[in-house]
Amino acid sequence: MNYLILLCSLASSAWGAVFDLSRLDWTLANQNGSVVVPARVPSQVHLDLARAEVITEPLLGINGTFFLDFTERWVFYDNWTYTADLGPLLDGGLNSSDRIILVFNGLDTVANITLADRPIAWVNNEFRQYVFDVSFLNEMTSGNLTIEFESAYWYGQNVTSRPDTQQELLDSFFEFEVPAHRQYIRKTSSDFGWDWGPAFVPSGIFKPAYFVLLSNSTDVASSSTARDAASELVFVEETSVDIYKVDQNFSVPANETADWVVNVTLALRTAGTFSSPSISLSLGELNLTSPQLPIDTLSATTDMPTWVTVLWQIPDSIPERWYPHNLGTPKLYNLTITLNLSNTSEPLEINLRTGFRTVKLAQLPYSQEEIDARGITPGDQWHFEINGKAFYSLGTNIIPFDPFYARINQDKVRWVLESAVQSGQNMVRALHLHLRVWGGGIYQPNSIETGGYDLYSVCDELGILVWSEFSFSDALYPLNDFLLESIEPEIRQNVRRVNRHPSNVQWAGGNEIEGIVLLVNSSFPVPGGSQIYVVCYVALFQKFLYNIAISETHSVPYTGCSTTHGVLSLDPYILRLDNGTEGEIYGNSERYNYSVEFAFDYSTFPVSRFVNEFGFISMPSFYSWEEVLQSPEDFLFNSTVVMSRDHHDPPGNLSFPNPNAVHGQAQMTEGVEMWLPAPSTTESNQTFAQWCWSTQIFQSMTTTSQIAWFRRGAGQGENNLGALVWQLNDIWQGISWSAIEYSGRWKVMQYGLTTAFAPVTIYPFWTASNETLEVIVSSDRWDSVSGSAQLTWYDWSGNMLNTSMHDFTVPTLNNSLIYSASGLHSILPAGQNASEVWMLLNLTAQVDNKTVTNEQYFAPVSLADAALVDPQIQINATQDLTFTLSASGGVAPWTWLDHPSGTVGMFVDGSTGVPSNGFYLVPGTDRIVKFILNEKLSTNLNPDPADFVVRSLWNNTHSS
Repeated sequence: MNYLILLCSLASSAWGAVFDLSRLDWTLANQNGSVVVPARVPSQVHLDLARAEVITEPLLGINGTFFLDFTERWVFYDNWTYTADLGPLLDGGLNSSDRIILVFNGLDTVANITLADRPIAWVNNEFRQYVFDVSFLNEMTSGNLTIEFESAYWYGQNVTSRPDTQQELLDSFFEFEVPAHRQYIRKTSSDFGWDWGPAFVPSGIFKPAYFVLLSNSTDVASSSTARDAASELVFVEETSVDIYKVDQNFSVPANETADWVVNVTLALRTAGTFSSPSISLSLGELNLTSPQLPIDTLSATTDMPTWVTVLWQIPDSIPERWYPHNLGTPKLYNLTITLNLSNTSEPLEINLRTGFRTVKLAQLPYSQEEIDARGITPGDQWHFEINGKAFYSLGTNIIPFDPFYARINQDKVRWVLESAVQSGQNMVRALHLHLRVWGGGIYQPNSIETGGYDLYSVCDELGILVWSEFSFSDALYPLNDFLLESIEPEIRQNVRRVNRHPSNVQWAGGNEIEGIVLLVNSSFPVPGGSQIYVVCYVALFQKFLYNIAISETHSVPYTGCSTTHGVLSLDPYILRLDNGTEGEIYGNSERYNYSVEFAFDYSTFPVSRFVNEFGFISMPSFYSWEEVLQSPEDFLFNSTVVMSRDHHDPPGNLSFPNPNAVHGQAQMTEGVEMWLPAPSTTESNQTFAQWCWSTQIFQSMTTTSQIAWFRRGAGQGENNLGALVWQLNDIWQGISWSAIEYSGRWKVMQYGLTTAFAPVTIYPFWTASNETLEVIVSSDRWDSVSGSAQLTWYDWSGNMLNTSMHDFTVPTLNNSLIYSASGLHSILPAGQNASEVWMLLNLTAQVDNKTVTNEQYFAPVSLADAALVDPQIQINATQDLTFTLSASGGVAPWTWLDHPSGTVGMFVDGSTGVPSNGFYLVPGTDRIVKFILNEKLSTNLNPDPADFVVRSLWNNTHSS
């Protein structure tokens, strides 16, 4: 019998024998039995079919694009059954175990579970952990474990025929591709298609699953056997560790000098009864141990968990606080939870990492004192505070890392998160780095053992703030009892699971729903004037989800939606919606303007307290296309296969080719043609590669200009304190908003973010309509920053025309104007034409006792109209992948190094170690960069320096 002892670091912990279901021999069959193949757990149907060569790799060619006989659409139309013979388990002598627990950490999505011909459960929620008492197996000598998955597509069709659904309100709205009524299916929304990814609608046992074998032996004679017996006494189904200040809650901000409260809650299943159990808590690094904290009697029950909670207060001054990486140290501690069951059994331990910090989402009105002192426009705040201090949230949004969760690995996730840190982000939305975990995807896991990979622990370690969202996105959600009864345990389980992570800074109810509800309510009124859309939204997001969230955590705030008008009140919690004064000085906002003529027109940019989504689409690199394109004729900008991977705009149905792909293709084309030399050479592959790269340049240019604008807003009346770019990672090799490609390859924008998210930045704000140039230095530091900036004019041949120095001091979370002029005649060097010159802007400052630099470029005309000169780039490479680049002919704007196929990594400046690529190479000023190879993700571990490619805008119109 193959036993695996789960360590106490698991989110769900078992002391005792654990039989991993991956050790069984599994088969997968479709409904009529015409397809039967070997299977794995964890896995998903498409992956098992691909391993058996029934289908090809799902991301190859047009597999994900629903084209006639080449489609894999038939997979999600069918029902699929996973079956395993329990012989290896039953032959191992289950009679020695008193109780048997069956644990599924993730089932995707609608399934009947049968064990040894006995029905166990029908499940319909991908986001839940399911636990069942199956102790009757002790009586069995043979049998199968069977999980019958119903097609989510057909389930959606069937469930909406129920008389208690509100289908008539939903049919017409927000189907991206697969018309499956996803609002009624507790499954990853983007599985049904989105405007940046495919629609495979996968199913399967996609997370680890296992049997837990428990004993009721509580009276043990010797200590040598006591530990063995104790190791089979308890299954810890859930663990919640919520750390906050005394009296802190959602509507009461933390008193920063109050004691810390360590609130530990466990869900326990035991085979024995324990009359006087207790729990003690300890922090080894601090030499702190709590008293024995008594808990209620644990009864012998495994059909439902017993909940126990203990509280431990720690003086404020003892632990160091956890900070995001750019504002301090992300300090973590080892917390040991010791469960003492009885005097005759060994104590049992859970060990986990956590940290101490306070988080606030400021949403109430600015005081008159702040308005008068700082010139803030009257209205509501909307920003985050860490440990009592407001900060600027710089970051991105993440989407699922793969269309098939079961093949996501820890190394890829860590690389994406480390890349975010390298580019200066402090928040990710999932969010100082700030990462946002977007509400249309999966709840991100925090344990490799139960989730397959671990995002939150890496964010804890790296000092990345995570903006987490419940899995609701871009739809009108109904209120039905059968949905709500499934959603409640989903929300509770995920809040409790994430509680211990100091990186998590909020729970949002969902993504973009508030604006959709208000738009639909005003555009499609129900006869009689009923506001049913708003009523349903308020009931679900203002009341139902809010009440669950605040009952499970004291340490992080809740907000009804990612993009919101804010609140009228926190206690009671009342959303502003369309009430109160209009304007963008309440809540937060987004910006998606695809009219490329406005790409740098600041009059079209929002004035907002916080911007949580903005960006522009681009192609992946030529190297990524090589991974999926199968014919030479496919390597064209508007080939059928390339366009099939442009889902912006999505088709809204299963049409192929996507009739709306022309919109996204046109936007990218127009952006390049208006602002860059349009690629056209005698070599088709070079032209295609230059087009791919040029769309990335435009994406970086327009995105970084918005970042600069929003950071400028920290010193304006809006007091903008947040800029989260859409999006960080990619789900496949296709057109998207991402900064990092599916393989982990950095796009131009990822290097652009390194410059735009630097602690101190310089940026030229050019207003063409009145020929005004302002150069502004921005800082996200808590202390004032002083330094000097240099503005240098060159012609395109590389001749320096003039230069000026400007000293600056930037106050806390603010900016300083260091140059302002109007009229080209006074801005340009004397006697120069606007198309013949450009300006290099750079600064040097001291930040946290370190010298930091920042560089930007300004051209008074579009680079499409600039009088570029052949740069004649030379490259000198060494075997350690250090490259020296020089230009002898002229300036090479957007000089770019590409690393070869099979490699993942990043280029860094040879002296500072800061990521560097996509720069202006000036004659007489060499650039030295080194490629840092990620050996865990690269398949080519010894790349030849000769295989690295250098390009610039000159190559758009001249063959290499």
